[in-house]
Amino acid sequence: MKTKAAVLRGPGKDWEIEEIDLGDPIAGEVQVRLAASGLCHSDEHVRTGASPVAFYPVIGGHEGAGVVTKVGPEVSGLQEGDHVVLAFIPGCGRCRPCSRGLQNLCDEGALLLSGQSISDRSYRAQLNGEPLVPMCLLGTFAPYVTVNEASVIKIEDDIPLDKAALLGCGVSTGWGSATEIGDTRVGDTVVVVGVGGVGINAVQGAAASGARYVVAVDPVEFKRQKAIELGATHAFASMEEATGPVAELTWGQNANTTILTMGEVHGDELQPALAMTAKGGQVVVTGMGDATQLEASIGLFELTLLQKRVQGAIFGGVSPRTQIPRLLELYRHGTLKLDELVTTTYKLEDINIGYRDMQEGRNLRGMVVYGDDDY
Repeated sequence: MKTKAAVLRGPGKDWEIEEIDLGDPIAGEVQVRLAASGLCHSDEHVRTGASPVAFYPVIGGHEGAGVVTKVGPEVSGLQEGDHVVLAFIPGCGRCRPCSRGLQNLCDEGALLLSGQSISDRSYRAQLNGEPLVPMCLLGTFAPYVTVNEASVIKIEDDIPLDKAALLGCGVSTGWGSATEIGDTRVGDTVVVVGVGGVGINAVQGAAASGARYVVAVDPVEFKRQKAIELGATHAFASMEEATGPVAELTWGQNANTTILTMGEVHGDELQPALAMTAKGGQVVVTGMGDATQLEASIGLFELTLLQKRVQGAIFGGVSPRTQIPRLLELYRHGTLKLDELVTTTYKLEDINIGYRDMQEGRNLRGMVVYGDDDY
């Protein structure tokens, strides 16, 4: 079928709206008509070249939810009409990490930026007869996608799809960074550095886990205010500004966990985070860095003698098939706020405006919403 998509032709380029050819699902695949797609910073990493892709052009987008419209052979548990969330990391259920309960580290994740489908290593989307790389095997900056069932999570029909889309990356990643990887416990102090679409959910997760103090750090006043509304007890513009108050709040003990969720993490930001972290505590690195950056500043003396840890996190450390239904239940009960996360909605044709708004700190989360004229 033919559909439109926001396509990136190379690093440093703007997104362009193109008509593409989208293949029907083969064995193990489904086609989904999307209701919405989140505008996540990870797609900006592809635009700047900080995240390497196999080749360009790329169809952006990896936070989506919609309705299944076609089902390929050998698909189990999905049928036409099902409401689904697309997870940016697939879970095949068969590889070694999946068999150990680590579906967020599924071996099929090696294909995320390759453009090759899980089913047969071919390409399901094309532009002028040439293959396209769909971001994270999804490419949700298009109203229709053809994806492997490993990336599809069925949800209940009454959940608003334009909110459920956020669970495909930002909400699940941020929440789990505080609750699972961060292991926040009642009475803890948690610092979240970078309060965007991921960090705001680390704030929510830490607060829901019973943290005594949740300290949000972000240079944008609007985001600091939203953090207070959604569970933070304190907010500061920088780690430098936060360091003294965190020590004072905790009687010199510092934070049990410091979570780095800024749009792009740099090597020189690890040591300030480590210095704000308690003995036996950890720094959780959730935000992505440039793939070419191999140096980071860490005080090894402090790391050893105070038994601190630096821990990476993908999808919050939890299987998408576990995390997404769990978070939807919390949304039903009012514990997890989703409606309050979306600052502005956009047409697909306005996607470059959406990313400029993100870069300039206007949005907690921007969202592309598809309508009848998109299908």
